[in-house]
Amino acid sequence: MVNWSMLKLLLMNRPFLWLLFLFNLLGSIYGFYWYGNQMADTPWYWNFFVPDSPTSSSFFTLVVLLWLLRRTSPVLEMLSMVTNIKYGIWACGVIITYWSANGTVDAIDLMLMLSHGAMAVEVVLYNFNYKFDRSVLWIGACWLLFNDFVDYVYGIHPWLQDERFTADIQFWTPMLSLAVLVFVALLRRGTARSK
Repeated sequence: MVNWSMLKLLLMNRPFLWLLFLFNLLGSIYGFYWYGNQMADTPWYWNFFVPDSPTSSSFFTLVVLLWLLRRTSPVLEMLSMVTNIKYGIWACGVIITYWSANGTVDAIDLMLMLSHGAMAVEVVLYNFNYKFDRSVLWIGACWLLFNDFVDYVYGIHPWLQDERFTADIQFWTPMLSLAVLVFVALLRRGTARSK
């Protein structure tokens, strides 16, 4: 049985937070490197919307840094939560879809599954320390849904292995955005800005 009080103490322990900051910072840097070729292949004015996952992990990296500095940003916390859950689940879902179709699992995909799964899990684990309430979720809704629009109308979604599942992914991605927004609204139910 997990002792939630002890887990909270560990999660907010400053040396642990510094490690979390460092791992997320390095992961974000690697993520931007991973998207380098796609960003080079994309018109500059869309480049902000290309690296979804490293942008998400950068949000959480900044949130952790603010906690270490004993500061907080409710909007940044909200963006870190909705984007990390969405893109963590999205990446895992896409990878599993191709695994199922190809019948093979490779080491890079396994690394991507673990790292993206961790993105979604870590922001939910830290829900107890977030200060945002549901009133700022409309900003997250605009962010996620506009990003989905840009990704699939202008074709700047993350590169896929091939085009077999593009239509399915195009349908399910905004559905996932909406599901994440509902989930976060339920998770943050009863929170107040004064918390």
